[in-house]
Amino acid sequence: MTVTPEVLGGLLDRVRSADARLVCVDGPAGSGKTTLGAQLADALEAPVVHMDDLYEGWEPGPGGGAENLRRWVLEPLATGRRARYRRYDWESAGWAEWHEVPPSVHVIVEGCGSAARQVDAFPGGVLRIWVEADDDERLRRGLARDGEAARDHWIRWMTDEAEHFAREHTRERADVRLDGFGGLLTDT
Repeated sequence: MTVTPEVLGGLLDRVRSADARLVCVDGPAGSGKTTLGAQLADALEAPVVHMDDLYEGWEPGPGGGAENLRRWVLEPLATGRRARYRRYDWESAGWAEWHEVPPSVHVIVEGCGSAARQVDAFPGGVLRIWVEADDDERLRRGLARDGEAARDHWIRWMTDEAEHFAREHTRERADVRLDGFGGLLTDT
């Protein structure tokens, strides 16, 4: 999902008017968050933290990365320290190298669970962007990326993330909502 220059410009205006240091791009897997996160990072010259790097595999579900986001990224940034996180290697099923989050005016966090309630109290200002697409499209995109062998993982993850988003009220708490094809949703 790539947003048009007009939609991107509107999002950038929202980031700047909200004085948001933290921009969270959340929504179900396969909806287009990574692509949007990259567009925002390029436009804002900001680092991106990918929630996929913070989950410890498929099993803990979307909430599993939230604790690592809080501990490794949010707390250090909130206290003026340098943030760094360890990337989870999905192929070897273990933690890999550490990544520094370079100092920046803005930090983009993209992925399922990036806008969990824990970000609400972030002292640097937060803009929550929700991206959604229907389940069939998301599964199609996911299997195109991860292969048919990942189907069972994807089906379980989709159930886990639906429960996570219902508990967190992530969509309802979003400042901006987009469809998985780059358009603004009218209920924003």
